[in-house]
Amino acid sequence: MAEDNGKREKCCPPGQVLRDGKCVLPEVTFTTLVLSLNTSALLHLGELEDPEIGGKSRDLALAKHTIDTLRLLEEKTAGNLTTQEKELLTNMLYDLRMRYVQLTR
Repeated sequence: MAEDNGKREKCCPPGQVLRDGKCVLPEVTFTTLVLSLNTSALLHLGELEDPEIGGKSRDLALAKHTIDTLRLLEEKTAGNLTTQEKELLTNMLYDLRMRYVQLTR
């Protein structure tokens, strides 16, 4: 039975996790939302391979839009986040902004 669970876990599509023997999306939390937007921004910055095209591509307009979305979340959630959530969002925004600036110089 343990081997079966191991095989199922390896068969889950990217972004899904094994829960109760089924491949499911992870629980929706503020952290998973921010991580998802970060991944999207990195994809648009050309930092990650796009699984749909099998390579990297760059769309700076979409990258900026995603960074702006994270900035809006930061603004609208000010004072309502845990210390860890605030640090995660602050650090991701800084990193994404620096990457964007390097590409647009």
